[in-house]
Amino acid sequence: MAKAPSAKELLVEKYISELKEKVGEARPDLALLDACVKACGPSIYKADSATVASSDKTELERVRTTFIVKKLGVADEEKGAAALKAAIEKYGRSVRAKHRPVVYYLVAKELKKAAALKAA
Repeated sequence: MAKAPSAKELLVEKYISELKEKVGEARPDLALLDACVKACGPSIYKADSATVASSDKTELERVRTTFIVKKLGVADEEKGAAALKAAIEKYGRSVRAKHRPVVYYLVAKELKKAAALKAA
């Protein structure tokens, strides 16, 4: 008898399909996605923190300071902001609910920090 997938496994499946369908990544880097899910911690299970509101300036600043600066080690504000903007454009401005791990994944790839995140 097959074991039912965990809540995390179900969410990861959703993130993979978002990367394939909305971002156009035919073969997402699953190790990087897993590292991004870990970086998000329990926030992926809470409705208000599971997604990134790309139109909210304070939310974008929070992503920059907590993820780009603290987790990725990119202190250059302009570089971090540019990577975040590029990630949001790639995800699609029309997508209202941008899943946090997918945004983190795109930012890490944009900044070429995937290896640093996977090693953490």
